[in-house]
Amino acid sequence: MKAVHFGAGNIGRGFVGLLLHQGGYELVFSDVAAPLVDAINAVDEYTVHAVGEGGGDTVVTGFRAINSATNPDEVVDEIAGANVVTTAVGPTILKFVAPHIVAGLALRDPSSPPLQIMACENAINATDVLRDAVIDLAGEAWDALASRAVFANTAVDRIVPGQPDGGGVDVTVEPFYEWAIERPPFGDDPPRIPGAHFVDDLTPYIERKLFTVNTGHATAAYFGARAGVEKISDALADAGIAAQVEAALEETSALLVAKHELDPAVQAEYRRTILARFRNPALPDTVWRVGRQPLRKLSRHERFVGPGAEAAERGLSTSALVAAIGAALAFDDDEDAQSVDMQRMLREQDAATFTAAVTGLEPEHPLFAQVESVVRERQAELQS
Repeated sequence: MKAVHFGAGNIGRGFVGLLLHQGGYELVFSDVAAPLVDAINAVDEYTVHAVGEGGGDTVVTGFRAINSATNPDEVVDEIAGANVVTTAVGPTILKFVAPHIVAGLALRDPSSPPLQIMACENAINATDVLRDAVIDLAGEAWDALASRAVFANTAVDRIVPGQPDGGGVDVTVEPFYEWAIERPPFGDDPPRIPGAHFVDDLTPYIERKLFTVNTGHATAAYFGARAGVEKISDALADAGIAAQVEAALEETSALLVAKHELDPAVQAEYRRTILARFRNPALPDTVWRVGRQPLRKLSRHERFVGPGAEAAERGLSTSALVAAIGAALAFDDDEDAQSVDMQRMLREQDAATFTAAVTGLEPEHPLFAQVESVVRERQAELQS
């Protein structure tokens, strides 16, 4: 069995690739970073270090890497003979993966089992985005290719921090992970991925993860950055910041319970587990890594505005989420392009224009005025 994985970074090697290896797949990493591809091909094994309570080391073997920028035909050939294709590249990069998949499907033996494709991204229904890009690119040829692939959405969760210098291609991760995958697209032949669980309805899992893990992680990062704290674990050690993170997650939990009829006690325990993970002092995770790309994280269907908008529509509390949005607006990192753009927009645009452009909210939406208010507060800070 063979799996082609797009994105040979820390998540690709330390989470998705690791579980595929444990499932018995021959691993082919595809990436555009030449130094990373060369480093992977220079070793016969790498180690995933799970740090903290319950952790340990796992050695990964049976892999190779291809530079898809310089050798796209090699990637296409691998896809043509693969069982599984996965991604961990970021939602905005999926459109660049699609051409390789279309070309690989065109070369695929029509009598072989369909290629099982899963986008493992921090986004709702990311595989649908990839599938739509594939179909659009294939055009009229899609009718002949459709039977050669199945697409399944997934929800993935594992904290993989920035890696220490000199670690090579080894990866440090947290012990906890979760990989939920849609069952129906696979019928009676799901991929073999130890530790993953297959579910009939993925939406509650995706939103529980995005609106708890991602919302909480980013909230800790933005309040931590504003307070001058460097590490996520140190931010959660601050009682004031911890209270702000907990308040935001209580609001997202209220939405999840109301929307998906989750057991409140089970969700409360999940929330406590997530906060304990953030407090893991063995993870060298910084507020700057977690907080990067604030414009994306403030967009309409992301971790703040997404749950905040639905909560406001239901008449639920949103004050803590709006406060987190205010902290995000203060994220000022010269090394992050989106942070630089955001601060420029805050200086150049009026509050209503900025709010509409960044959050995607309509002015009449019940959350709009609350967000516009914290935008004005940030603009006042910049002018003082």
